[in-house]
Amino acid sequence: MERRGRRPSDPEALWKEKDMSRGEAVDAMVLILRTSGCSWAKKRGCTMCGYNAASSADVTPDHLRAQLEKAMARYDGEPFVKVYTSGSFLDDREVPPDVRDDIYSAFSGCERLLFESRPEYATRDALSQAPKNATLALGLESSDPIVMRDCIAKGFTPADARRAGVDAKDLGLSVRSYVLLKPPYISEANAIEDAVATGIYADGFSDEISINPVNVQKFTEVERLWRAGEFRPPWIWSLIEVMSRLHGNVSARVMSSPSGGGSARGVHNGGCCDAKALAAVEKYSFSGDADDLKVDCGCRGKWESYLRAEAMLGTPADVDRCVVDGMAIRTR
Repeated sequence: MERRGRRPSDPEALWKEKDMSRGEAVDAMVLILRTSGCSWAKKRGCTMCGYNAASSADVTPDHLRAQLEKAMARYDGEPFVKVYTSGSFLDDREVPPDVRDDIYSAFSGCERLLFESRPEYATRDALSQAPKNATLALGLESSDPIVMRDCIAKGFTPADARRAGVDAKDLGLSVRSYVLLKPPYISEANAIEDAVATGIYADGFSDEISINPVNVQKFTEVERLWRAGEFRPPWIWSLIEVMSRLHGNVSARVMSSPSGGGSARGVHNGGCCDAKALAAVEKYSFSGDADDLKVDCGCRGKWESYLRAEAMLGTPADVDRCVVDGMAIRTR
């Protein structure tokens, strides 16, 4: 990953990775533009999102064009290009229409161009301006309106995301829906059920369903809860459980590329099998072969005990801090 300074004319980050396009694994370039910031973060903000730290009030359209120019200097013809902001690519206040047109034109020759937007900006008019190689990424998060409102503070409803997805599909675009695994204030077990239900809900308007385990980002409500012992990032076993249960029950590609995987702030098990389990998730994300999700480790029993302890205690707090080896209590 290339991460530059804090100048408004510099992208926040740029790196290369692998992803899927037209059913095959291909090289992808990921560009994170530094914009003026997410409109929702300025009003309330989501409980788990700290991406607004990548914004700058000083960014102008000319700065965005300079960022694009620097990205093009690094572009090596990758078939897949992903362009992210700290908020919504289709928000005119973040990315003015003429700058969006410049970005569409710059990557008109790639197979696939992905951008993310909140549904209120993904109007039929805005989507109709996008090229046919575009993929709309939607932060659906949960199909439960109560979880969306009270746990995530998303600022829109699952129905809003569905409307945007249906419109995008009607206009010939593809859709990638993000499903949040373990929002704050709900237990691990309930988070698994919520993610599975959300994946099934998303299948009706999505080509891809990306399971995003919560990672603890700085200066967020989730970080405050985590530091107080009231939140534990999800187990990798939970991620594998969700992906396994969606396999064969949805038509969309099921994938996951966890941020901070294997760290204390990211999706993790007990450390003994984190790398192996995350490798299985990555392999399945490309192969779609359920056998690739089969991982063995003794700590799976600890995860099962964790789920039982949550149910017994009736809390979404980090019971791993006081429960180990079944129900034996310890202190720190």
